[in-house]
Amino acid sequence: MNLETFRDYCLQKDHVDEAFPFDDSTLVFRINKKMFALLSLKDERSNSCNLKCDPDRALELRADFMGILPGYHMSKKHWNTISFNEDVSDQLIYELIDNSYDLVFKSFSKKVQKELSE
Repeated sequence: MNLETFRDYCLQKDHVDEAFPFDDSTLVFRINKKMFALLSLKDERSNSCNLKCDPDRALELRADFMGILPGYHMSKKHWNTISFNEDVSDQLIYELIDNSYDLVFKSFSKKVQKELSE
């Protein structure tokens, strides 16, 4: 996975914007101002992202893949850091992006979900 592919995939989702709220090397993707993905732009050789994840699945993924670790500078329970140049396939990264987006979307009230769906 490369940075541009990751970015394009996140931005094609409904109601997503991007920002640099922390520093100039961490690109954040948000839905309705709530983060669902962070992309590290520091070093091209070791690009990674942080994605929200169900706590039980997060533990399973960390056990199965060397390239998935507890979220760097995030809640270790709810976030994973995924290294792009490790053993995690692009297809799995797409699935994890989708899952992260869905988790954040479902955290909104039914009213907000309906407004975002219109």
